[in-house]
Amino acid sequence: MAERIDYEAEYDNRAKVPDHPAVMAGWAEESARYRATHPPVTLAYGRGARERIDLFEAAEAGPIVMFIHGGYWQALDGTSFSHMAKGLNAHGISVAVPTYDLCPQVSVAQIIDQMRAAAMRLHGLFGQRVVAIGHSAGGHLAACLLATDWKAIDADLPADLVVAAFSISGIFDLPPLLKTPLNRALNLDRVEALRLSPMFWPAPRGRRFKAAVGALEGIEYERQSREIVARWRAGGADAEYQRIADANHFTIIAPLADAGSEMVAQLAKMLPR
Repeated sequence: MAERIDYEAEYDNRAKVPDHPAVMAGWAEESARYRATHPPVTLAYGRGARERIDLFEAAEAGPIVMFIHGGYWQALDGTSFSHMAKGLNAHGISVAVPTYDLCPQVSVAQIIDQMRAAAMRLHGLFGQRVVAIGHSAGGHLAACLLATDWKAIDADLPADLVVAAFSISGIFDLPPLLKTPLNRALNLDRVEALRLSPMFWPAPRGRRFKAAVGALEGIEYERQSREIVARWRAGGADAEYQRIADANHFTIIAPLADAGSEMVAQLAKMLPR
């Protein structure tokens, strides 16, 4: 008999990491410091108050990285993650940090569309392909962007508008969330949860995808990343799984703020030349 999974416990990241308030406060503080020394250019990608992108430009022209924050599609905004641009900026790579509307005011499907609009806005302004990075729910959104059929949206768009993605502690299989309190805000049914799960979308053939998970995270997060990599690799994507030692769901993104980190070095190698 298969072992029964406690989905509520598996997806309750804050309960698993008791010191998460201190980590999240640190995000806000470091973000504020970076914004003070590297003021972003703010771009609109829609008419809503939260449909904004903070662009941290680097000296060199080239591919743009878009960092998408997490919060289970129902919390936080991009301003707490400005420091995620720090490591890549030091290597001459521009980083865009978008904010999006939150559930239950909007649906997960609408948030996906907002991130598509943000990527199209960046491409339209700079003519560059986009590399998507996302953490937690942002990892889901980054994977969605990579697997989007851009030609179906606009025949004039490049098929590989989002040319690569790095999902950190991502969620790619949404039906398990139906069994948790998280769905009170998400308001998903099984049909919609499956439809919005990039795990089951056609693999982004020929494009680069990396899914990383912390060694201190639960079995469901590890399963999610392993499984999407296996499925997408079988479908022709250049997909890779990575397990990061000593990292939990909150500390795993810290290396992005460190120009000398292995994570930043790996991301730099993912950029199109």
